[in-house]
Amino acid sequence: NGKRVRTHYVGTFDDGTVFDSSVERGEPLEFVCMAGQMIPGFDKAVESMEVGETKNVHIPAADAYGEYNEELVQKVPVSNIPGADELPVGQTVYLQGPGGQPFPAKVAAMDDEYVTFDMNHEMAGKDLNFEITLVEIVEE
Repeated sequence: NGKRVRTHYVGTFDDGTVFDSSVERGEPLEFVCMAGQMIPGFDKAVESMEVGETKNVHIPAADAYGEYNEELVQKVPVSNIPGADELPVGQTVYLQGPGGQPFPAKVAAMDDEYVTFDMNHEMAGKDLNFEITLVEIVEE
């Protein structure tokens, strides 16, 4: 807890499909444990591990990227969006929030009247599985 750690991991969906792997990249992931830098379930799994230990964990969506939230799907009139006809349906674009901060939104659909933006994280609503190996605790 609060220490900088390096882990190797393979992340899979319940059907066994690999969605991410530090092993394939050949570079362990470095982060401060329990500092909010990782999804909660990953942090909790690593917190109690010993160096050299490998653990398999199943992380429900609520402890990963959150449940899918229909309220984060918004329809915006095409007339309110300059260049709406050039938006890439199916891809992520960056919109500007109230404080001017950019945030990602997937262009889910578009018709003559509305563009539908999905502001859920692409992994929202998905249970995740990780094989995690604690490689080292970094001394600072």
